Amino acid sequence: QVQLVESGGGSVQAGGSLRLSCAASGYIYGRHCMGWVRQAPGKEREGVASINSDGRTSYADSVKGRFTISSDNAENTLSLQMNSLKPEDTAMYYCAATSDPFYRYNCYPYEYTFNLWGQGTQVTVSS
Repeated sequence: QVQLVESGGGSVQAGGSLRLSCAASGYIYGRHCMGWVRQAPGKEREGVASINSDGRTSYADSVKGRFTISSDNAENTLSLQMNSLKPEDTAMYYCAATSDPFYRYNCYPYEYTFNLWGQGTQVTVSS
C-alpha cells in the first residue's frame, strides 16, 4: 500500500521560511511525477510544484523564485523549501504522486496529474 506522509508545516511570519518533507513508502520512488498541491480555506486545490523522475521541475507562477522542490531517491523523500513566505501562502499542503507513466513527461503541478495523496500539513503565514 502506498503511503505519503508529510511533515514540516507550522506557523511563520511573512518573509520567513519553512521546509516541508514527504516520506514515501510502498511506492517505487522516483517513478513518473511527484509534487505539492495546496488548498486554502474556501478555495480550490492549487498546484504548487512538481518534479519528475528525471529531476525536471515545474512551478506555479505564484511561487516561482521563492519555492524549491527536490527529491532524494535514496531516502525516498520529497521536499519543498519555501522562502519569502506570504500570508497568501497559508494553506494545507499535500504531497502527491502519480502511478500513471503518461505524466513522467507531462509532469506539471496540476491537481489532475496526481492520483496518490498524503494527509496534508498546515502552513500558516502571518502578516
